[in-house]
Amino acid sequence: MHDVDKFRVVAHPATERMLRKIPVEGRIVAFWRTMIGKKVAMAVTGAVMALFVLAHILGNLKVFAGPDEINPYARFLREVGQPALGYGQLLWVVRIVLLACVVTHVTAAVQLTRMKRAARPIGYAVKRHVAMSWVARIGPPLLLIFVVFHLLHLTGGVVGFRDGEFRDLMVYQNVVAAFSVWPVTVFYIVAMVALCFHLDHGIWSLLQTLGFSTVRNAAALKRLSKVVAILVFLGFISVPVAVMTGWVS
Repeated sequence: MHDVDKFRVVAHPATERMLRKIPVEGRIVAFWRTMIGKKVAMAVTGAVMALFVLAHILGNLKVFAGPDEINPYARFLREVGQPALGYGQLLWVVRIVLLACVVTHVTAAVQLTRMKRAARPIGYAVKRHVAMSWVARIGPPLLLIFVVFHLLHLTGGVVGFRDGEFRDLMVYQNVVAAFSVWPVTVFYIVAMVALCFHLDHGIWSLLQTLGFSTVRNAAALKRLSKVVAILVFLGFISVPVAVMTGWVS
């Protein structure tokens, strides 16, 4: 009997590379189309965005050190990477990555919800707290609206400022002017409540999806999710509250 392992078809290197590439792409697409694929996509993109939130909050807290600390920090974020990169280019790379994460996260969430409804059109008779159910439904759309407003507001100075009031790279002065308007502060705090609930659920879910949760540490990871969410909430609202109370002026 012939040893079939000795027989091998020799292809052109370029063809061989192409043939190796197609199955991998096929597996990625097939994985994306599954429920677990959607969950993994949400977990990975959620982790990236959670890390950005933590970094963002550390930057925001520089407000309490005064304008001589946070204003140069804003310039540093635009100059980092020079001379290899141009002014602000690395910041734009980060923004593009975050935008891709948001689009992927939202797309996966919507498709996953549809897949679950299609698989279970009637649903289970589960009692849920009315407030928690409301937050789960309203929270994500509210956060998307807030992100758009926040970019137009404190990043671009397009809305929420009088003519000539917004000054580029003068973060401290812009923050004081922005949160001196109480409706803006209220909206900001409400959005941070939604973020707190979303992080609490999201961090716990991504830890489960990525395999960090076990029977032994599940309770501890749930507590960790809540602690991180509450700390983020307190950190973010501390700035507008400080402005409204006159601590930062």
